[in-house]
Amino acid sequence: MKCPFCSGEDTRVIDSRPADDNNSIRRRRQCDACGKRFTTYEKVETIPLIVIKRDNTREEFKRSKIEGGIIRACHKRPVSAAQITDLTDEIENAIYSSEEKEIKSTDIGELVMRRLKDLDQVAYVRFASVYREFKDVNTFMEELKKILDK
Repeated sequence: MKCPFCSGEDTRVIDSRPADDNNSIRRRRQCDACGKRFTTYEKVETIPLIVIKRDNTREEFKRSKIEGGIIRACHKRPVSAAQITDLTDEIENAIYSSEEKEIKSTDIGELVMRRLKDLDQVAYVRFASVYREFKDVNTFMEELKKILDK
């Protein structure tokens, strides 16, 4: 690490600790040439993830879109904010753990539906009705029958 004061190339770490967000490490360094101290932060570099939408357009993955869909599906349901955050975390971790650089939006939608089904069945049906674009009451009833038959 180059010293920001004298541009010396020999610096050493004198203290390391987790940063406030617990997702990075704060390091105090000292330059061997000038003796001045400075702070650096080390963070894990994530792979940029691209979502392939139904019309084959591509956009960057946004956690907020998943969370927003789950919040709308769980509106006025006995699901806490912590449960929504945990569910969103699980889905995001599952997506990133696949280590793929691109993922289809349909795969994300199916993953959300599987997880919502276990959390709250009404929220699941709400999400499915928008995601699967139910055209009429019959397709809606077919989805309900699937839940009731289990």
